[in-house]
Amino acid sequence: MLLLISPINSEEALEAIEGGADIVDVKNPKEGSLGANFPWVIRNIRKLTPEGMHVSATIGDVPYKPGTVSLAAAGATVSGADYIKVGLYGTKNYDEALEVMKNVVKAVRELKEDALVVAAGYADAHRVGAVDPMEIPRVAAEAGADIAMVDTAVKDGKTLFDFMDVEAQARFTDETHKYGLKTALAGSVKAEQLETLYNIGCDIVGIRGAACVGGDRNTGKIHRSAVSKLKKVIENF
Repeated sequence: MLLLISPINSEEALEAIEGGADIVDVKNPKEGSLGANFPWVIRNIRKLTPEGMHVSATIGDVPYKPGTVSLAAAGATVSGADYIKVGLYGTKNYDEALEVMKNVVKAVRELKEDALVVAAGYADAHRVGAVDPMEIPRVAAEAGADIAMVDTAVKDGKTLFDFMDVEAQARFTDETHKYGLKTALAGSVKAEQLETLYNIGCDIVGIRGAACVGGDRNTGKIHRSAVSKLKKVIENF
């Protein structure tokens, strides 16, 4: 299981790298769960990230505007991201989500054939009117994406486990794997929850809060010691 750590700037990115993160995921919590950062931040983090270590970029909790979202995906791709992560926030159903993701995949592939596209839904989709998270594996597969993900839309202290029990997480993971895709799970995940995710076959776990000093994704800063502890937990499974 790969450890994805989400810094907001170059300083935090260096902490994630030194701590042993597998994937450096550039995001901007001020703009939401999967808030987009600036192109120059992605470029700067790509430059300081060692060759062979992947850089991911979130492009936002996106609206149902396929053209706008595709343009954002293209921007993240040319800025150097290896993973393009789309939060399907404004898509209310399967058809809308599929339309957005198909166009994102087309935009990304035209620029970088080996880039990985992530279709991300929300475990608490009912709180924001987004597409059912259990539809995400099929959306990802039909769109030609590479990874199906679940996060939480509202960051209020509740975690992935508050909205998807282990059985639902396992169903999501198994369904994703049946399509030949990889799965990513996130949502204020705690260190003590990593073993459960590992046991159900999660390929990538996304973390910010637990990698920050004080455990707060908004007021804390990522520190290498916290990242290193999370990495060691996973390595010991």
